[in-house]
This record gives sequence, structure tokens and C-alpha cells, in this order.
Amino acid sequence: MPKPSNQNNWMTRAPSQHHQFERIEAFFSNHSYKPHRHDTYAIGQTLSGVQNFHYRGALQHSLAGMTMVLHPDEQHDGEAGTTAGYHYRMIYIEPALIQSILQGKPLPFIQQGLSQDPRLFQATQNLLLHKHLDTLEEEDALFDLATRLCEVSDGKLQSTKTFDYCAAETAREYILAYPQENLSLKDLEQQTDRDRWSLSRDFRLLFGTSPHRYMTMRRLESVKAYLSQGESLVNAAIRAGFFDQSHMTRHFIKSFGLSPAQWKKMNAIHQFNHTRK
Repeated sequence: MPKPSNQNNWMTRAPSQHHQFERIEAFFSNHSYKPHRHDTYAIGQTLSGVQNFHYRGALQHSLAGMTMVLHPDEQHDGEAGTTAGYHYRMIYIEPALIQSILQGKPLPFIQQGLSQDPRLFQATQNLLLHKHLDTLEEEDALFDLATRLCEVSDGKLQSTKTFDYCAAETAREYILAYPQENLSLKDLEQQTDRDRWSLSRDFRLLFGTSPHRYMTMRRLESVKAYLSQGESLVNAAIRAGFFDQSHMTRHFIKSFGLSPAQWKKMNAIHQFNHTRK
């Protein structure tokens, strides 16, 4: 594992048994994430330094001992709060994985994006440690995390309206099956027997984003996979279902806070370092 340094930025990923979440560890001294939003939870801890980010109209400061919980589709950025840089670990979890545990409850929401609750800190730390986790160990840790998120969530923000979890899950699975197709809410309505506008509302409540954004993010995941395999930006964009490279690049920056070329470079460095271990 690289050591923090105010001269070098680095990022590494830990292995996972689930394709629906990603574990990273990173140090940044002179890199700033542009404002962006993704359809996953971003949950993590700052290990050293100060991690600044704008979230829901306010500047937040993440310090050691706190837990960051950024809700799906909430815009945020990120940068060092001091010249010493910041070292952190983060997990990106698809809401669908949380829903497989909650079984249709509204997604937990942390108002300011930061929590000092020790129960949530411990549950998060179990997944953040960059070590191999057995499948059952990982699933137990995910269950604990989902449970703690519900316990510390701001319940006042949860909707009391009725919703159809089965219909929303069917729509999500259909999008997963055809992410490159030009799907419409009418298509999803026909698959679920739920009127399109109620379905759209349910989808946002249960999975934290709109059906279109969910489809776009699945395409962007394909772009990452193609780039990791050595594809050009143009080919990756077309194969993933985007109209062209510029179309893909706009969505990539909005979703990850850096360009696909920057991501490809950082991923190449990660792969190089991994092969040297």
C-alpha cells in the first residue's frame, strides 16, 4: 500500500465479492473533484487530514472519527482542507444492494452527509478495511451497515406514500438487461403493469435516482470496463450505448468528477502498481 505523501496522489481498489459495490483507498494533495453526482451511496472515513466537500448547499469538513454518507444522486465535490492533503477510504454501494436487505423501505438519508454516531462508524469500518473478506463475512457486514444506516437516518425525510417495490425492482432488472437500448417509461410501464409516473416516483424513492440516470450509470460502468481492457474512448462510448464520445464524456464528468481520460490514467497506474506487488 502506498504511503501518504504531499508530493503524490494515489488511489487503489480492494477486491469485493459483490459487483454492486466498490472499495477504494486514496490520498490526494493537489487533486480536486469537480461537482458531480452518482447513483450509489458514497460512504467512507477520512483517515488523516481534512476532507472538504460541498453538500446540500453547505461546506462540510470530514475528520478522522467521522463517517461520510453521501446519498445517491446528491451533488458533491471534494478537496483537501489543508496543504497536508487527505487520506481516506470509501465504499460505493448501489442502492439496490441496500434494498435487497431493506426489502422496500425508503433509503436511509443522513442530512448533512456526516455522522459521528459510533455504531455507524464501526459498521462502516468493517467494510472499509482493505483486506480479503469471505462472502458470508462481507454479506454480514453489509447487513450491519444497512441496519445502522436506518437507525441513524433522518426519518423525517422519508416518504409516507405507498409504493410498489416489486414493480420498481422489475423495472430495474429490465434496465439491467437492456442498458444499451433506447428505453422509455412506456416500455417499463408495459413490463411492470404500473403507471409510468408512479413507477418513476417509486424508482427514485427506492433506488435513489431516476430510471434514466440508472441506465446512464450502467452504461458508464461498461465504459470503465472497456477502458480497463484497453479500448479507446471512442470505442468504449459506442459499445456502451452512448451516441458518441462527447456524449459519454459529459455524463462521465458529471458522474465521477473527472474526465474519462483522467480516470483511465489513474486506473493504469493502479493496475501497474498492482502487478508489482
